[in-house]
Amino acid sequence: MSAFVERRPIPFPAPTEIPGPRARALVERDSRVFAPCAGRVYPFVIERGEGCYVWDVDGNRYLDMNAGIAVVAAGHSHPRIVRAIQEQAARFIHMAGTDFYNEPMIRLGEKLVALMPDTAPAGAASGQGWQVFLCNSGTEAVEASIKLARYVTGRQGIIAFFGAFHGRSYGALSLTASKPVQRRGYYPLVPGTFHAFFANPYRRPFDVEPDRVTQACLEYIEQTLFHTIAPPRDVAAIIVEPIQGEGGYVVPTPGFLRGLRAICDQYDILLILDEVQSGVGRTGKMWAFEHEGIVPDIVASAKGLGGGLPIGAMIARKELTANWEHGSHGNTFGGNALACVAACEVLALVEEELAANAARVGAYLQAGLEELQARYEPIGDVRGRGLMIGVDFVKDRRTREPARALAHTVMEQAFRRGLLLLTCGASTVRFCPPLVLNEAQVDEGLALFEAALQASL
Repeated sequence: MSAFVERRPIPFPAPTEIPGPRARALVERDSRVFAPCAGRVYPFVIERGEGCYVWDVDGNRYLDMNAGIAVVAAGHSHPRIVRAIQEQAARFIHMAGTDFYNEPMIRLGEKLVALMPDTAPAGAASGQGWQVFLCNSGTEAVEASIKLARYVTGRQGIIAFFGAFHGRSYGALSLTASKPVQRRGYYPLVPGTFHAFFANPYRRPFDVEPDRVTQACLEYIEQTLFHTIAPPRDVAAIIVEPIQGEGGYVVPTPGFLRGLRAICDQYDILLILDEVQSGVGRTGKMWAFEHEGIVPDIVASAKGLGGGLPIGAMIARKELTANWEHGSHGNTFGGNALACVAACEVLALVEEELAANAARVGAYLQAGLEELQARYEPIGDVRGRGLMIGVDFVKDRRTREPARALAHTVMEQAFRRGLLLLTCGASTVRFCPPLVLNEAQVDEGLALFEAALQASL
């Protein structure tokens, strides 16, 4: 074992029997009452969590490097979030925000608009150029975004990207293009949706040279889509993830998002940024689009926003929402008080420390993964920003053919050693831990990850 790994001790014993007897019993009970469509990836049954660690019902301890798919941004059971939820639950839990008002909902709305780029006239308060619609998930935030775009522009077309994941309800699913199983059996989908090529620097569209990826992908929109099936006067919005999540944790080539902004400005099209997975401090900034220096028209947020409670938010320029007629959109649980107080605490923590921690510890984690890449040929690429990092496995570095089976085996072997990971894209293992992760936990995770990789090879 290399010196790099030797200075990464594992302070707790690895799980012994996986799954244990209590976990097996609960998995069996689950299979009898729940539809199999959700497709669980391995038999982990949580009993409790604290920070970056979780324990299963048989007492086995795991380092959590997926955070419930980038959801528990502040870690499991953060005391400030727990306290806020408990105090609010003693006052009231719910009063439908579509029909009535409550202060936790208003405070969250104020906080969200204050975190957006300033588009208001000079001298106006920060965030006054934005308004919020609260919902329950990323899918709902995307649905609200495309409904608003169609409503205010009077156009129907929406352009998304191959590899994108925006959700599984019909509107969002029509934009999703990451795995066939997500669409199979559900046609016809929502009409007026089109797909372009995401500027993937590792698996380059059109097989162009690296310095032409951005240009080629933008030209496809203007010279092919606009001149064939999606004339710009019929396109309401372009929706894009600043970093593709389910598509493989792909950071686009430089200039791609700025180019999309320019296209939208030229043709009076709205730009929707899906920050469901990449937002709320995960990339080292509050929003991933801040890395590119652009201002979107609409932002969809969820996942990490609630710190574990279900909440989503659509944040849009006020000049758009001002034209959204009363009663034209709504839901029952949006603005739920428990979710709102949790979200306020998450955002405060991200501003105070977690975004900066994600940037610093994320760089440390990425450097460790790149060191493994230098020693293990099947690791074709390590990419990401902050604590949103993907490790892409390949059969051959020259051809970059995805090694899908290897990625899944590494994930399973990691689980058996006490490390929770998930795959995404064709052959990527994703690292999206709680933003409270520290360097010692990175060391532990790297040791477990290398052991899983060695066992898989």
